[in-house]
Formats: sequence, structure tokens, C-alpha cells
Amino acid sequence: MENKEKEPFIIHDLTLVAPDRSSKDIGKLKESVVTAESVYYPNRVMLYDLYHDILSMDGFLRGIIGKRIDSVLNKKLKFIKKDGKQDDDLTDLMKSEKGRDLITLMMESKIWGISGVEFVIGEELTFKEVERKHIKPEKGLITKSQYGLSEQDGYAYEEMPFVWVIGKPKDLGLLLACSMYGIYKRGTFGDYAQYVEIFGQPVRIMKYDAYDTKTKQELKTLLTDSGSSLAMMIPKQAEFEMLDGKTSNGDGKLQIGLKDACNEEMAIAILGNTETTSSSKSSGYAQSKEHGEQQDELTISDLIFIENLLNSKKFKQILKSYGYDINGKFEFEIDLNLTKLKLRMEIDMFVSQKVPIGDDYWYETYRIPKPDNYDELKAKMELAKQEPTPEPTETNPKKPQAKKPQLTETRKQNLLDLLFKGLADFFDQARP
Repeated sequence: MENKEKEPFIIHDLTLVAPDRSSKDIGKLKESVVTAESVYYPNRVMLYDLYHDILSMDGFLRGIIGKRIDSVLNKKLKFIKKDGKQDDDLTDLMKSEKGRDLITLMMESKIWGISGVEFVIGEELTFKEVERKHIKPEKGLITKSQYGLSEQDGYAYEEMPFVWVIGKPKDLGLLLACSMYGIYKRGTFGDYAQYVEIFGQPVRIMKYDAYDTKTKQELKTLLTDSGSSLAMMIPKQAEFEMLDGKTSNGDGKLQIGLKDACNEEMAIAILGNTETTSSSKSSGYAQSKEHGEQQDELTISDLIFIENLLNSKKFKQILKSYGYDINGKFEFEIDLNLTKLKLRMEIDMFVSQKVPIGDDYWYETYRIPKPDNYDELKAKMELAKQEPTPEPTETNPKKPQAKKPQLTETRKQNLLDLLFKGLADFFDQARP
């Protein structure tokens, strides 16, 4: 145990192995999940190798994962001190490349199930990622070998102040829900490529007399010299029928449909919707808007997740070791939805006429910065409300508006009599 304490960084003591690139199928996936969920000897090596293989070869899956992470990275993050002012040092730290890399690893803990970092002791915040295959969250260990299972082969990371493992022990990540579709899609692309290779160009068929060997040899030479497209030679006496599936799948839509179905399932698993990434035949503005609002809710959930991690006791103690003032908290600046804000304002204005609403509510709801001399400005506003309206003077000649003359009852009756008399004369003239 004494030798372990002398090790400067545990990550230097790990025996790293390249990911397994062998063929993956549904049987391998099932075996990997069973091994990862084992009660007594859980091991995620096979599962993470499968994740790595699928993720590295599937552009759509990488794209939607990147989209979810970027939705968090592109939000403004700041550190607010106890006095309400912004701490520029910590704010700039999280804006830097190191801060963005750390937030990315936090988000990847949802994708993979866990993420681990080891912070390097020094003047500036620096960290290195711990290989996930060496983390055994069920046992609370980081093992030297990726197949290690005991503390004799590794380190209990909960006791290490500069090692931070993020994730729940039983969580296998969102990639588990995408793995089956990734495997099916890969096979579908292989079938589609074979379909194009076979039926994407004309088939050359040459017939010869079964007893004419010289003609057969000449035809074979001709086919060889005339290109590499599909060609066949059959005797005239033989019956030949080519069943190419064109009746049911003449345009390859069968493979494309399966590929699109797999993409939609993966988009739902990662983004919670489909219409913000690709459009369907039945999609429209209302459907896209609804799916966009669903993804906004998912992004807000991710922002709260990251805020909780950054404000955790573990991370704040790590920041303190680098000399940062940790008296405050990290907050994301969420973009306001103007359409929803307008509706909210109408409701708030109506409610404020019924019951009093505190000024802090308006500042917090509509993200308006509260002035430092708030009390002074508030007193002036109250005083202005109490001042009477000034009387018109020579310098301020505001004359009251003249009142419109009121019609007497007699005057109203005379006007009605004249109106009826005019109508009667008009109809008398029009009568034949």
C-alpha cells in the first residue's frame, strides 16, 4: 500500500489496451450486457469496446451526441460570488478549452454511463481522463488491468481527493439503447452496398452450345477483357432464371427504410425527438416546433445536471486546491424564449392587478440586472407617483380640453323629426 501512495498519478500505472475491433453482432451485444450486469464479477470491457466500435463508425450517432453536448457547451456559464457579482477568474476558466473539455466529459457520463478524471497537482487546473474500461463503479475501484476486480489490483477512488468519477454505479449509458440499432444499421448498409453492386449495373449473359468448347473459350476471353461488371456464361441447353427481387424491392427502399428507422430510434434515445435532426414525410411546422420544445426541456435538464456537478463539494474542493475562491456558485445563463416570455408577461401583469408582486420576481423572471442604487431609484419612483399634477401656468400652458356640447332632449327630438321627415319625402318621390 505504501508503494501506491508514492505513485504521482494513478493513470500512469494503468495498463492500457487498444479497443477490440473484431466483428460485432447482436449475440456479442447480449453477452456484453450480461457480463456488465453480473452481480459478483461485473466488467464493462466488452461492452465499452462495442460502444467504441459502433460510435467510431456511425456518423449519425456521433452527430446527435455532439449536438446534445454542444447544446450545453454553447450556453453562457458564469460563477456568481456571495455578493452577487461575477467571478471573472472562474468564469474564464470554464470558458477555456480545459473547462469545455471537463464539461464534455461530464456530459459523456450520460452517454457512456461513467467518466473519470484525475487532476494534476500544480498551479494551474490540469486533468487527464481515466480510461473507462479500468473504472469499476460497482466496486468503487480503478484497476491497473482492465479485467481487474479487486483492490489489490487497483485503487479505491473515493479515498482520493484528486480523482473524480462521475456517474451512477448501475448506469450503462444511453449508448446501450443505441447499440442494437447501430449493429442493425451497419448490416443494412452492407446489404445495400451488395444490392447496388449486383443490380446497379446491367448483367451480361452469353449463351453457347454445350458441345462447342472453342466458342466457350472465346466468349470467356471476351467477358474478361470487356470489364469487371457481372457476367454469366451458360449453355443454350440449360434453363436460367435470375430472381433479383425487383418486384418487391426494385429501388432499394427496403434497406433505406430500415436505416432510417434505426436512425430515428437513436435520435429519440439521445435527443428525445426526431424532427430537430431529420424530417419525416408527415412533419410540419407544428410538429417541428413541438419537438424543438421537447429538446429545449432536455437541454435545461442537462444544464441543471452540469450545475450540480460543478457546484458539488468534490469539485469545489479541487478548485480550492488550485487557489480559487469557491464562495459562490456556477450558473448557466439560459436564453429567453421571447414568445413564451410575452405570454408570461401578460399573465404577470394581470396577476399584479389582483395581488402585489415583489420587485425581485420581475428581476429574476425577466433577467433584468438589479441596479446597485436600487433603493434610491425606488424611492424616487414612489415619490413621483405621490406628486400632484401641476396646474397650467404661463410657462406650462396646458389648457383643459374643451367639453363637447351636450345635446338637450328638445334638440335631440327636433333632429329626429327632421330625419324622419327627410326619409318620408324621399320615399314619396320614389313612389310611382
